[in-house]
Amino acid sequence: MSYVDAGHFDPGTVYATFDLHTFGDMRPYAYKSTDYGKTWKSLIAAGSPVRGYAHVIRQDLVNPNLLFLGTEFGLWISLDGGSQWSRYKGGDFPAVAVRDLAIHPRDHDLVIATHGRGIWIIDDITPLRALTPATLAQDVVFVRARPTAQKILAGGGWVNGDASYVGDNSTDAAVITYYLKKRHIFGDMKIEVLDAAGHVVGTVPSTKRRGLSRVTWSMRLPPPKVPPAASAAFGAAYGPRVLPGAYTVKMTKDDKVYTMPLQLVSDPRETHTMADRQAQLALANKLVGMLGDMSFAVERMNGVRSDLEDRASRLPVGDALAQRLRDASSAADVMRKKIVATKEGGMITGEERLRENLTDLYGAVVFYDGRPSQMQIDRTDAIGRELGDIVAAFGAWSTKDLGALNTELGAKKLQPIALISRAQWEGVGKGGQ
Repeated sequence: MSYVDAGHFDPGTVYATFDLHTFGDMRPYAYKSTDYGKTWKSLIAAGSPVRGYAHVIRQDLVNPNLLFLGTEFGLWISLDGGSQWSRYKGGDFPAVAVRDLAIHPRDHDLVIATHGRGIWIIDDITPLRALTPATLAQDVVFVRARPTAQKILAGGGWVNGDASYVGDNSTDAAVITYYLKKRHIFGDMKIEVLDAAGHVVGTVPSTKRRGLSRVTWSMRLPPPKVPPAASAAFGAAYGPRVLPGAYTVKMTKDDKVYTMPLQLVSDPRETHTMADRQAQLALANKLVGMLGDMSFAVERMNGVRSDLEDRASRLPVGDALAQRLRDASSAADVMRKKIVATKEGGMITGEERLRENLTDLYGAVVFYDGRPSQMQIDRTDAIGRELGDIVAAFGAWSTKDLGALNTELGAKKLQPIALISRAQWEGVGKGGQ
């Protein structure tokens, strides 16, 4: 006998594994006793998929029918007290010897000690506890889990040498677990997250395979639209983080809808108040709107420049109108260059325009959950005024110069220059990263 685990529910219940590989027997042996070890019942039936001699068996601390078995070739899970077993393959868990198991009573994580592959942790096994026969009989079930804590934002790190062994931390995202009795084949299927007012705040990529699946939601709103430029805007690749509170996960599977509540809570170490978080989110959303306004303005300028160059190319060489069209394109480009950098290198070349200033400010606000500083608020207003002045100048220029040019284009049977509207721009989804 290599390991004995006392049951947590019924007096006299004991689980045991036997290791006979030294005698050349590689079969798994796992038993259950309900009379303090006087008599035993095998938990590995003939034809069982369990492989490798058994090292350890554990009964869950909450669900008496949930058993975990570690063998020489992996981890096996039973949902029905040992009648049926399935190999655990989540997170690319290898077919490696599992020597010991522990269930964390507070975090509900399963800690796995392997031989040669270090310590593995299955985060939050509460979904496994919910897989009862009644659950498995349903077509679709959302599996409730513990509330999701929004971890304090942090960055940094370093390059480890080949002798350093570091495990991944648990995900910073909200984990959504659901069960499909059958693989979804026909019709649409999507998973959305709604706030308390019923507004969609996130869309979650989903898998349509049968069985238990875990997907994640970043707990962030969609990222802002950023005008294209010569420099990258890494900080604007992420949307603002939503506030702690009650949300709803909604699955639309063909013509049926399934929902589950999702509770987001603050990190226990968090010192910011809800008022601080609300102020941060308000400014982040304002900056998202400003980046959208900026993207729309640049898109209009780019569209006008493209149309002006196109009309000029349709005129004979030496035509006076062609030169005026190209001059107008240059004038529009001058205004565009006040918004975006057109030379690669960013701060190295010294070329930073409103776009670069605004995306840097946005990154500083969106990656800190505390109340924004007065300087950030003032800087937001200042950039907004500068952007407004450029947009107003472009509007006055287009009203005056484009009107005269369109008259001449009409006389030459050429299509006039038309500015794209906000509705058209939002409809085609332009102005992205």
